[in-house]
Amino acid sequence: MGSSIRPSERPKSLHELLGGGVVADVMLWRRRNVPIKILLGSLAAWWVFEVSGYTVLSLLSNVLLLLISILFVWAKAAWILNRYHLMLVQTPPPMPVMRISEEVINEVALHMHSIVNMVLSIFHNIALGKDTELFYGVAVYLWLISIIGSLTDFPTLCYISLVTVLTVPALYEKYEDCIDKYLDLAYTELLMYERVYERVCFQWYNKAKRLIMEITKES
Repeated sequence: MGSSIRPSERPKSLHELLGGGVVADVMLWRRRNVPIKILLGSLAAWWVFEVSGYTVLSLLSNVLLLLISILFVWAKAAWILNRYHLMLVQTPPPMPVMRISEEVINEVALHMHSIVNMVLSIFHNIALGKDTELFYGVAVYLWLISIIGSLTDFPTLCYISLVTVLTVPALYEKYEDCIDKYLDLAYTELLMYERVYERVCFQWYNKAKRLIMEITKES
């Protein structure tokens, strides 16, 4: 049986476990306006795809067509008005410089790097049988995802996942002591059932071994 850390004996805070950067601040609602905007935007996107019947390709095409049409007409109108010196708005559309800063790219890359390494480490430990509790946890999560996936479609699943990511960590941080108490109880129960399981398996193994030896001797 692999060794593991009890929930209440975590060496790091939840903020540090989530990376300690902008992503962790958003997931734990340290920047309240950001997760609120993300939730509202994801709700609007879910409504568009589920209720209106749009697909991603058709929605992007229509939005981009409308946007570039407005900007193009605005720019042309401003040029014409400026040329004939009409007393109207003569400035082109205020377009900011469209680029992604290197800081944002590095932040996203570091977060993705930590997530991929964590997933690979979990898979490695499970494949080598180093952590039994980790195997049970991953199995339960995959089983729940399989059930949820069979009950809903992909956009709804993405929306539910996003809501879960933006609410569960914040709620856990707020009620950490109470949740850790019940997690410790569940951890103790799991260890008890694991010992019973190992004892039963060991007994069956001995019985099978003796049976095989008796059959071998008789033959």
